[in-house]
Amino acid sequence: MRSWPETGPEVLWTVNVGTGYGGTIIKDSKVYLLDREDKTGDNLRCFDLVTGKELWNFAYPAPGSVMFPGSRSVPAIDGNYVYSCGHYGDLYCIDINTHKPVWNKQIWTDFDGALPDGDPGFGGSFPTWAISQCPLVYGDLLLVASQAPDAGVVAYDKRTGELKWKTPSLGRTGYVSPTIVKIDGNDHLVMITASSGGRGGQELVPGNVVGIDPLKGDILWKFTDWQCGIPLPGAVDAGDNKLLITGRDYVENQTRPRF
Repeated sequence: MRSWPETGPEVLWTVNVGTGYGGTIIKDSKVYLLDREDKTGDNLRCFDLVTGKELWNFAYPAPGSVMFPGSRSVPAIDGNYVYSCGHYGDLYCIDINTHKPVWNKQIWTDFDGALPDGDPGFGGSFPTWAISQCPLVYGDLLLVASQAPDAGVVAYDKRTGELKWKTPSLGRTGYVSPTIVKIDGNDHLVMITASSGGRGGQELVPGNVVGIDPLKGDILWKFTDWQCGIPLPGAVDAGDNKLLITGRDYVENQTRPRF
């Protein structure tokens, strides 16, 4: 539309969802959303795109809260399967026909991570704002950044959940999902980690931008001078072997973008 009606665009339907920061994915006129209620857990919901009617859902217990509660992931869909990752690290493969789980993993505790105990807030090894991962399907693999103490990025067989490879820890935990870019015509999986310190006289420890072989998990290259405490989106392929990376950082009690 080149202009909006005075009353705004027509609302075709609405549904009630919980607080959150996650988005939807659409396939074959169906809308998939990972919803969440902190008192009970995560809930993968499927709606009719035309009417908004909820067609089915799959919920599992994962109670608890963190700072800024709610869902914070976009599911991935491939063939008859939809993949979602909850904010505590519960990774599920759900059959869209039977509405039942095919396999599930715990991308945090499976790799020596400890879940928070007590009130949400700063402290401990668990990410302050929880695990914010959008699963990525690549060929026969499902890729996700565990960022746990014993793993950076991990790859599972998308059909069985078998662990195919994992990298060691790549740096401080952030809120970035891995992305695929082209380098010299080849696919590279790019992961960004956070820097730390640099405020109040603290020593600055830079973050990393890491290129990974998506089929084998080998580290291909690394940029080690990324100074951003809160990297948020994944890397963008800017062409000609260039990447655009952005994030938000704190400077003297203010925020500013990092590029």
